[in-house]
Amino acid sequence: MKIKQTAGRDQLGGFAPMFAHLNDDVLFGEVWNEPVLDTKTKCIITVVSLMAGGITDSSLKYHLENAKNNGVTREEIAAIITHCTMYAGWPKGWAVFRLAKEVWSEECKAVTDRDRFQSEIMFPIGEPNPYGEYFTGQSYLAPVSTQQVPVYNVTFEPGCRNNYHIHHAKSGGGQMLVCIGGRGYYQEDGKDPVEMTEGKVVNIPAEIKHWHGAAPGSWFAHLAIEVPGEETSTEWCEAVPDEEYYKLK
Repeated sequence: MKIKQTAGRDQLGGFAPMFAHLNDDVLFGEVWNEPVLDTKTKCIITVVSLMAGGITDSSLKYHLENAKNNGVTREEIAAIITHCTMYAGWPKGWAVFRLAKEVWSEECKAVTDRDRFQSEIMFPIGEPNPYGEYFTGQSYLAPVSTQQVPVYNVTFEPGCRNNYHIHHAKSGGGQMLVCIGGRGYYQEDGKDPVEMTEGKVVNIPAEIKHWHGAAPGSWFAHLAIEVPGEETSTEWCEAVPDEEYYKLK
């Protein structure tokens, strides 16, 4: 996509026409559209150049936004600014990070929420849950042990819960839940919900219809321990209705 800018003529066309021409036609015309470097690389070079020169005003914010719009990620800009700080100076790094956090604010919030909860629990949050079709909201799954007795860490974002389900077994079977962080609930069909906080253990016999998940405003994580049994399986049932779930505190 060809880059075109008219800010020079819009703001200085009558006062400094030569400057306006150099800004719009040369810098943002010929230089920015020169094909040897791709636009993303040019955005990075520009940010680094302005940072090195101590330019941390609205012009740098414009180029940070331009960098984001051309594919520079939050992780990449953080690494770029950190690297440049080693050469350009610590105060400049702080100044640029303040602007970058504004530009990548949504990405920063999402990462911060998950990272903050990860710092509170000792087991990894893991990857998006492959059984997500049986959950309302976003959950994550991380294997803790796949030998002898299978153990998984299941993490729920606020408001996330799984559907009602039943652990079937001809003999033995069932599941144990051990809360390792946050706040959530376990509820058997037709019974009152049980609040789960760190250290709470729930024993779930086979053939009991139930659900478990996060409290509406809290992250939640538990270890799911599969109890050995004969001919075990899981039957997934209906989702927990919003009107039932949001009665919880």
